[in-house]
Amino acid sequence: MPPAAARRPTARTHHGDTFTDEYEWLRVKEDPEVVAHLEAENSYTTARLEHLAPLRQSIFDEIKSRTQETDLSLPSRDGNWWYYSRTEEGKQYPIHARYEVSDPDDWKPRVLEPGEPVPGEQLLLDQNVEADGHDFFSLGTFDVSDDGGLLLYAVDTAGDERYTLRIRDLATGTDLDDEVIGTAPGAFFAPDGVHVFYQTVDEAWRPHRLWRHRIGTSRDDDVMVFDEPDERYWMGAGVSRSKKYLMIELASKVTSECWILEADHPTGEFRCVRPRAEGVEYSVEHAVLPAAGSTGGGAGRDVFLILHNANAENFELTVADVPGPEGAAGWGDVVVPHDPEVRLEGISASERYLVLYYRRGAIGRSGILRLDTPGGAVRPPVASADQSPAPEIRPQLMESGRPAVGPAGTAWRFEEITFGQELESVGAGVGVWEQPNLLVGYTSFVTPSAVYDYDVATGERTLLKQTPVLGGFDADEYAQRREWAVAEDGTRVPISLVWRKDRVALGDDGLPAAPAPVLLYGYGAYEMSLDPYFSIPRLSLLERGVVFAIAHVRGGGEMGRHWYDGGKLGHKRNTFTDFVACARHLAAAGWTTPGRTVADGGSAGGLLVGAALNLAPDAFGGVLAGVPFVDALTSMLDPSLPLTVTEWDEWGDPLHDAAVYGYMKAYSPYENIPDDASHYPQILATTSFNDTRVMYVEPAKWVARLRAAGAPALLKIEMQAGHGGVSGRYAAWEQIAFEHAWILQVLGLAD
Repeated sequence: MPPAAARRPTARTHHGDTFTDEYEWLRVKEDPEVVAHLEAENSYTTARLEHLAPLRQSIFDEIKSRTQETDLSLPSRDGNWWYYSRTEEGKQYPIHARYEVSDPDDWKPRVLEPGEPVPGEQLLLDQNVEADGHDFFSLGTFDVSDDGGLLLYAVDTAGDERYTLRIRDLATGTDLDDEVIGTAPGAFFAPDGVHVFYQTVDEAWRPHRLWRHRIGTSRDDDVMVFDEPDERYWMGAGVSRSKKYLMIELASKVTSECWILEADHPTGEFRCVRPRAEGVEYSVEHAVLPAAGSTGGGAGRDVFLILHNANAENFELTVADVPGPEGAAGWGDVVVPHDPEVRLEGISASERYLVLYYRRGAIGRSGILRLDTPGGAVRPPVASADQSPAPEIRPQLMESGRPAVGPAGTAWRFEEITFGQELESVGAGVGVWEQPNLLVGYTSFVTPSAVYDYDVATGERTLLKQTPVLGGFDADEYAQRREWAVAEDGTRVPISLVWRKDRVALGDDGLPAAPAPVLLYGYGAYEMSLDPYFSIPRLSLLERGVVFAIAHVRGGGEMGRHWYDGGKLGHKRNTFTDFVACARHLAAAGWTTPGRTVADGGSAGGLLVGAALNLAPDAFGGVLAGVPFVDALTSMLDPSLPLTVTEWDEWGDPLHDAAVYGYMKAYSPYENIPDDASHYPQILATTSFNDTRVMYVEPAKWVARLRAAGAPALLKIEMQAGHGGVSGRYAAWEQIAFEHAWILQVLGLAD
């Protein structure tokens, strides 16, 4: 028999409305009865799915057999060292190491051979050693001082995202007495190697204070250099790539503000780049524009590249002089104007080039501009010795043909890199400030991740490393494509699909000859975009005939800022109806049937699939909800909970606004479970006891109420983990195998 949580009615009254919550008592984490109930849920789920143990083992073995367990990352250069990480067969966590630079002019990473000793290797941190004796381990901060002598690192051994910060002497391998408990991730060294900056959190676990610590002194002597009192704002801090400025970034969901300080004077006072204005977001990147006739790399105009949305929904890029001691810079000159079809997302600068990140046609893209040539022209690509396909360089950023015009009439021309696939992810990575070359990452649903060395000066590019997929993987055996569903308001919603060709045969009309099982994934929040990516674990589903699909619903950022705005606050319902429309489209087009469709979403995506379940239980054969935000209204009514106040700009403030309360109550999954849910499909919710982002109580209450209404719901809770689930790669594979086995059972493929 399934565990039945006791019903203990609690009245929740707001704006004249009373909701009776029978399971709110499960929120008391320290209550032995709560823990006993959660353990009973785990025991019940284990018993109900015990017959899938052989399948879970098979999937785990498949993931393991396709993965090169002993491997090394591509080294990245910083100062006089090449840094990399490596994994060893049988070990859960990576090992971080480095070796010295032998030639100061050598900037091309050396491909290291798995299992072969690295000459001159110096071990920096072995996560397996640090994790020993802990059920959970997560590495947060990892920063090496500019002189290469000290390592700043932070660890979380509970999953609650509270880190202990330490400093290691790399010459001796021992930790200094300097230790700070309870920090947020993102601590860093000042370039002088004497001072460390770290952040702490308030009672709602919001990073809000920045502290300066002098190495070798007591924490009691640390100086608080910045305090953000507005509960809507989160803080981030770091050093510019040029190492010239320390930077503080403050951001709510709709407004941002940046502060700077010269890095060679870390004990000075930060000054504001531009004061916050409600609804205006901006980010800042330091760059040095070469003087006329210069070839780059020397003295020039010290500027900030500012990406902002003041009167530019999809953002525009401007260049402005660095503000002086009085602070408060303007936006400066427009260098990439606003375009309603192109969402500008970021800008990175090095000594020799700029890389612009943007989104067009639901695909993220990268464009390069050289600082040492007139107009920033990039030479055509040339093939390298490996003869792999050269990246295509598109002639201009804007498909509409509008040029990007730089300061003083100088044309800025960003050249787009693409590998010519309909669905692809291409990311140009800027290394350290002095690095002359560019690393270009490329992947798709059918292409394992690859990294190319791209010589910006000559256009030559070389394949450096591609993720190995063992066991005879052949990309030509798989296919990907884009479909478009039509939402209930007429909006076209993109869907990405990937499948194995010999498992899903297509007819002459390009559609499946027979319906196939489909796993439909969605998220739809925070303007996060779900770009094409390759997954080794996914192969176990594709090999068994499953079509993997992503519904790019509103609330995400795939189609620009309007796509995000169309799925948040008072338009949030669009996220859920878009997802249902995608499921119905795939069934109507012959890709699948409702009974052979499993909906999958995690965190805010758990809210998505939970709400879609209530709207259209007949559209799915199963629902997998990971750390699901299914009791959204209860959480948003409690400002003492982590994230609540900062999230009001995303979901609305139901505590003070009756209209928002009514709107959220109409879609929150927990409140909208019918009295009789026996017609609901199979449901599996997974969560973690120490999750501070979406607390375990939300899925626990949801499953209890679903089951009381007759729905076939299961709950699996990790008692030693956080929002990201279990730690360690083998433990993660076991979790994936558990979920995939359940999915295959729902889809009728467990045999």
